[in-house]
Amino acid sequence: MARTQIQFPDPLYRRLKEVARENDWSLADVVRRASELYVRRFSQIDSQDEEWTFPSVSMGGDFKIDPSKIRVEAEALKETAVIA
Repeated sequence: MARTQIQFPDPLYRRLKEVARENDWSLADVVRRASELYVRRFSQIDSQDEEWTFPSVSMGGDFKIDPSKIRVEAEALKETAVIA
């Protein structure tokens, strides 16, 4: 296992320590678990052969935003907007 040094803003550090205390974990466990979750959630596709598509925004798995629907709504708002 590799060792590293990380600097956190004070409010974030205090919150991480709270999470560790609440779950009876070490600070290192909290940072490792958070890092594992982040890497799983934002993993990159290595294949360059795939056609690029506009990414959808993940809201923790509960909600997904379809960019094609947003563009239609944006275009509709643009057409009705009055420019002063």
